Amino acid sequence: MNRKTLVLPAVAALLTPLLAGCGGGDKSRAIVVGTTDQFIATEDAPAPLDPAFAYDTGAWNVLRQTVQTLMRVPRGSGQPVPEAARSCGFSDKESESYRCTLREGLTFADGTPVTAEDVKFSVERVLAIKSDNGTAALLSNIDTVETKGDLEVIFHLKTPDATFPYKISTPVAGILNKAKYDGRKLREGFDVDGSGPYTMKAETDGDKVTKFVFTKNAKYKGDITLRNDKVELRTFGDADGMDKALRDDAIDVAGRAMSQAQIRELTEKPQEGIDLTETPGLEIRYLGFNTKAPAVEEKAVRQAMASVVDRGRLVDQVYGPTAEPLYSLIPSSITGHATSFIDTYGQPNPAKAAKILRDAGVQTPVKVTLHYTTDHYGTETAEEFEALRAQLNATKLFDARIQGTEWSKFRPAQKRGDYAVYGLGWFPDYPDPDNYVAPFLDSDNFLNTPYVNQSVRDRLIPQSRREADRNAATPVYEQIQKIVAKDVPVLPLWQGKQYVAARDDVTGVEWALNTSSDLLLWELGRGTA
Repeated sequence: MNRKTLVLPAVAALLTPLLAGCGGGDKSRAIVVGTTDQFIATEDAPAPLDPAFAYDTGAWNVLRQTVQTLMRVPRGSGQPVPEAARSCGFSDKESESYRCTLREGLTFADGTPVTAEDVKFSVERVLAIKSDNGTAALLSNIDTVETKGDLEVIFHLKTPDATFPYKISTPVAGILNKAKYDGRKLREGFDVDGSGPYTMKAETDGDKVTKFVFTKNAKYKGDITLRNDKVELRTFGDADGMDKALRDDAIDVAGRAMSQAQIRELTEKPQEGIDLTETPGLEIRYLGFNTKAPAVEEKAVRQAMASVVDRGRLVDQVYGPTAEPLYSLIPSSITGHATSFIDTYGQPNPAKAAKILRDAGVQTPVKVTLHYTTDHYGTETAEEFEALRAQLNATKLFDARIQGTEWSKFRPAQKRGDYAVYGLGWFPDYPDPDNYVAPFLDSDNFLNTPYVNQSVRDRLIPQSRREADRNAATPVYEQIQKIVAKDVPVLPLWQGKQYVAARDDVTGVEWALNTSSDLLLWELGRGTA
């Protein structure tokens, strides 16, 4: 076994010709990838793969293979590049008008031509449906969509937004065949019709997907080069099952999400024929609060929790070297990062927390339940919440309990506001500080939170988006992070690294999982790198 790390983007360009020539094995034999993501159609979420609803990493990893977007983030990250578009760019200095020209000859997988009207339909459909999953928020700054002929589409924005190219590179802006999708209604089930690099067939057991089969789309025209003809994405109930399948040679790649114990074992006790690859990651984990719930409505309760949670001990106890403490919503590797929580509260201090509660007239111990999902973020989540409960209860200031729920029920309950405190992870839609702020604090946000700070929504977020030079927006993001640390609508805990384990005859593994945890299945091939 070899331990690999992802090459730096600066070196990547030098290696591209070599990598492109690799994987000379049998392209027709399916590469089998494992995942612990679950895909379930429920009464609360009957359309998990509709771009107007889908807003989790697992669903996006299916959509990225099957629907095209005008732009895409290239391998190794960086600024978005044209995909379904031949060219895109702002046509004004204020970043309020964004013009794209489609590639000629684009068709959906069934042969229907892709036109500018399809782009307009797809975007306006998301805004019209405005699902409660927060998806539409990514496109909410669009005022109108104009088409000129079959190939040109112009987005007129309400306010300047230098991050807009990133937003239309996400599956929410996927181009759909309007003959297959209702403009006002979600498409239930697991069918997807697009013009992406693969067609897809889902195999199900009742309302749950067991396997996705991706087959090369012969009609695809775009910026992506496929290094295989077929990929199977198989779902596993837990990381142990996926790990066993890899060791038994039943799958070729173990993707999301390996456990910390498995990563350690493959590092310390290499297995013949299996390579472990570490790739840069931008995942964060945090506690969210329903700031209208009686248990945590008083800001002092949330501040007291922020004063006693020991992130370093939590990471050491549960995640080891696969994670590091996080003291802001914006992770350390993203422009604009600050350490606002440690700057505000210092090291864990029960005495400081007691004073905060006492000054606010809050009686102790504060009774609170910490809710987490049992089947979405990996096997360590339960252990993490047991550790958090122990930390809170050790102060005698809290009487904390924990409750685990499967994702298909957890997420709808969280959106309804059923939970006062809940744990979530965030895998960025695009690698920009805006995507660690707006989904939590802007209107129509992912959390469906009752927390509102008008200065952040009306002044600071719009101000940050005016800066085409993202480094110039750093002072604005620092202000936002200070406000979050003071009000504590969310409590950042840690940021993670990413690992993929694969059979040693599989190539392209280092590119197949990008910093946003997107599976880029077209990068995988067979042969000798």
